[in-house]
Amino acid sequence: MTTHRRLDDATRAKLATISTATVATILHARGLHNQFIQGVFRLTEHRRPMIGQAFTLRHIPAREDIDKREIFRDPQHPQRVAVETVGPGDVLVMDCRRDASSASLGGILASRLQSRGCEGFVSDAGIRDSDYVAGLDVPIYVAARSAPTNLTRHHGVDMNVPIGCGGVAVYPGDVMLGDGDGVIVIPLEYLDDILPEALRMEHYEPFAQAHILAGAKVTDFYPAKDEALALYAAYTKANPMPFGDA
Repeated sequence: MTTHRRLDDATRAKLATISTATVATILHARGLHNQFIQGVFRLTEHRRPMIGQAFTLRHIPAREDIDKREIFRDPQHPQRVAVETVGPGDVLVMDCRRDASSASLGGILASRLQSRGCEGFVSDAGIRDSDYVAGLDVPIYVAARSAPTNLTRHHGVDMNVPIGCGGVAVYPGDVMLGDGDGVIVIPLEYLDDILPEALRMEHYEPFAQAHILAGAKVTDFYPAKDEALALYAAYTKANPMPFGDA
């Protein structure tokens, strides 16, 4: 298995205040334009952000003479091994070639992810038992609701290797951040660099939004002109950034 630095509690607390939109903007400025996983939505009903690191599972197309129901009795079946391996700090990310015509997970396995303390699940395929799964605490992001078993379309082959999910390269250990917009992949080596800027942006934007709602021009506050910066400096004195001066 690949080893990588794990997120500490302080970093997780900061990420919990940052949106995928903010991260997308900052990564774009650094030349990374394809980090937002396309075509997935948050199935789970709560609004808690998903924060964790990628534990990947790659699939190839299923074949009828191999992918029979008896395959699930094999304790080394990659899907089963993945579900029994992930834990706190991990987000299980599946590469299903953007084929949502069958499920990649269902209620039983989603329940196991939750009981193991997994931080979330992301797949560019479907999910079944979706009414049940939507009520779980573990964040679930998928491409569709789809009743057919995964064996219909997907054959798991290997874990913790680089994969593609929703058109994005995902490497083991990448930071997976999910919110109401979807899921963005933060390469681990970029995390320390982008966090301070992301925290500043999250602190500034509510201030700017309040002024724009009150009638200010977008061009005066986004990006900020000198007058807006002076107002923001005064605002910051009364409303310090939650994690100090980033």
